Amino acid sequence: MSLPKLRRNLSPTETRQQAEMEQNTLECDVLVVGSGASGMATAITAASQGLKVLVVEKEPRFGGTTARSGGWLWIPGTRLATEQGIHEPAGAALDYMKHETTTHFDAARVSAFLEMGPKAIDFFTRNTCVQFDMPPVFPDYHAEAPGGQPGGRSMVTRPFDGRELGPRIKQLAPPLPELTVFGMMLGSGPEIKHFMRAFKSPTSFWYVTKRLSRHFLDVLRHGRGMTLTNGNALAGRLAKAAMDQNIPVWLSSPVKKLVVEYDGVSGAVVQHEGKSVRVVAKRGVVLACGGFPYDVERRKQLFPHAPTGKEHYSPSPSTNTGDGLRLAEAVGGRVDGSIPHAAAWVPASVTTRPDGTKGVMPHFIDRAKPGVIAVTPKGKRFANEGNSYHDFVQAMVKACAGEPEVTAWLLCDHKALRDYGLGCVAPAPLPIGRHLKSGYLKHGASIGELAQQIGIAPAVLEATVKEFNDGARTGDDPLFGKGSKAYNRYQGDANVTPNPCVAPLEHGPYYAIKLVVGDIGTFAGLVVDEKTRVLDVNRQPIKGLYAVGNDAASVMGGNYPGAGITLGPALTFGYVAGLQVAQGATAAATLQVEQREAVPVRRTA
Repeated sequence: MSLPKLRRNLSPTETRQQAEMEQNTLECDVLVVGSGASGMATAITAASQGLKVLVVEKEPRFGGTTARSGGWLWIPGTRLATEQGIHEPAGAALDYMKHETTTHFDAARVSAFLEMGPKAIDFFTRNTCVQFDMPPVFPDYHAEAPGGQPGGRSMVTRPFDGRELGPRIKQLAPPLPELTVFGMMLGSGPEIKHFMRAFKSPTSFWYVTKRLSRHFLDVLRHGRGMTLTNGNALAGRLAKAAMDQNIPVWLSSPVKKLVVEYDGVSGAVVQHEGKSVRVVAKRGVVLACGGFPYDVERRKQLFPHAPTGKEHYSPSPSTNTGDGLRLAEAVGGRVDGSIPHAAAWVPASVTTRPDGTKGVMPHFIDRAKPGVIAVTPKGKRFANEGNSYHDFVQAMVKACAGEPEVTAWLLCDHKALRDYGLGCVAPAPLPIGRHLKSGYLKHGASIGELAQQIGIAPAVLEATVKEFNDGARTGDDPLFGKGSKAYNRYQGDANVTPNPCVAPLEHGPYYAIKLVVGDIGTFAGLVVDEKTRVLDVNRQPIKGLYAVGNDAASVMGGNYPGAGITLGPALTFGYVAGLQVAQGATAAATLQVEQREAVPVRRTA
């Protein structure tokens, strides 16, 4: 794309501001905007190629959405899978991606992802402290679809000792409070199972006792837990890898605008330490700002369930307001608003934290447990509760068509609540009184009484539960087939037979939590090519401008094929962007030749 050369007479105020910026000008090769997984992956890769990199972060802490995520990555065909003895059929991943992306299959980007994903994993695991563990069995969300697999594609970040970050541990964004126990992050998979079985298994009891003791000791010594897991571990590991390469990360430093000169993006104006700093980026600017989950206007345009933009609840950082999208649009980029689903949907519940603030709890696995069902405000079941969160919300939206609010109720009996917990309510022996008092957890001695508490006709809810119980006593769900899919069963309780996802609701009292629509990241992003270059309305690259992570349109085409389909592409395309910017200078290099003689320049460390 050929961008206009900006030449006009400046006002006295603009002249003064330009003079001030000329005194605060900094040169680097690559400017990365955002410190989540995609941004840090870009920075680390670019630095490994000998480039001088600067990362700027709007928040006072680094890590972005990644720091509060599950820390899972979905990348087919990796060495980690091979080491587990998993060899998927040739072409299976491509078939699966074609099936999942449907009308938005982008052959070039998908091919780049499948080719470069394994290379990215090799680069990080062999050259940095960024490490992953791959469980032998974690099925794709649609494992029964063409090309779907029962395991070998989803990996989780290995736990990390936060003390390796030294004093910078204080600058790491915390995990989502609703996903912690006593402020402690629980590792996905086996660790959660140990906590759920702490009072049923001596082995689990001993594991939990040691884990809690270590956590409380860390809190006394360091003010927080030091065993980082899930997304906090990924953010911490990437930060340590960046520290090892001496990559500077400016916190509380938002980008105010991109600088366009000499037919391309040559840098940006960054607000840093109370001053406007002009950053000259010779090789390019990479946008990794986390998408737009808190941009109310864009939600209004792209979220059908949120006609005013406010009928939506996200556990993502509230500062993810679409900055990267607006910066790119201002210089000719465009957002793909045609993606079938503009975000990765998740059913969520809104809770009141002990300090009185509101929290958003994503419901990932509780829906699949035996003894748990979901109903509409009219008291009818509407979906297989064990399906993925993205699929479940789609069914929820469809079931509430024409209603004033898209919502549902998640129900369980006393046994299920104390065995597995529900939403923010932890399993036994942790108390439930606070949640009952706040109204987050509704309850009734009978199904009919519970129905009255949540505004459903008692006779309707009683009939719904009876219909489910009739099949559940033999492990069946004739209506929606809960437990019939590999992903359902993985999230259920393997100790419950014959169906790990199904048990009757018959042990009163009974409980309910209100579900609303949330997201764990946005899908509708900037149109980019397979090299992460931002494209203009004519699908031509804007020189010097790249986008990764949730600032780029999802390579999954608005679907959610498996655990980690956000972070997998984030790491992969961050790696691609890092290599791409290393391949050649942009127009900023030409600009820099002229500026070097006229403007005092200091280099990044």
